[in-house]
Amino acid sequence: MTISAHDREHLRRCVELAREALAAGDEPFGSLLVAATGEVLFEDRNRVAGGDNTRHPEFEICRWAATHLTPADRAAATVYTSGEHCPMCSAAHGWVGLGRIVFATSSGRLAEWLREWGAPVAPVAALPITQVAPGVVAEGPAPEFEPEMRALYQRCFAPDGPAAQ
Repeated sequence: MTISAHDREHLRRCVELAREALAAGDEPFGSLLVAATGEVLFEDRNRVAGGDNTRHPEFEICRWAATHLTPADRAAATVYTSGEHCPMCSAAHGWVGLGRIVFATSSGRLAEWLREWGAPVAPVAALPITQVAPGVVAEGPAPEFEPEMRALYQRCFAPDGPAAQ
């Protein structure tokens, strides 16, 4: 399966959520859970600024889905996200049994940018989703979102970026 125009619409919303997160003083990540019918079931943005570094939107999606959806509905749903899942979120996705993931930017690309900017090294390795959860279908990145996501990440993570000042 490839990233469709419909997928790109959902990714656009994820980027908007990432922008909202940054404006609220948080890290720029946003995600959606979409049912097989196309209905957006749940959306969230990063909420780690309060000190709980597990408050990723992808992890919140897993928690919500485990409580509100049947296993069949979880497997048929798609998660859209502005940035590829970290290993914690990939594992949660696999354990909960969610379906396909579509991401705008890869975790490997973010790791490259962080090195380029001299930002602190992340505490968790930037592993691809399918290395952590091999049964999950993951599609991305969507190159048209890279410039915008790079700018958001730079504002947040670069030591000399506006967010650092």
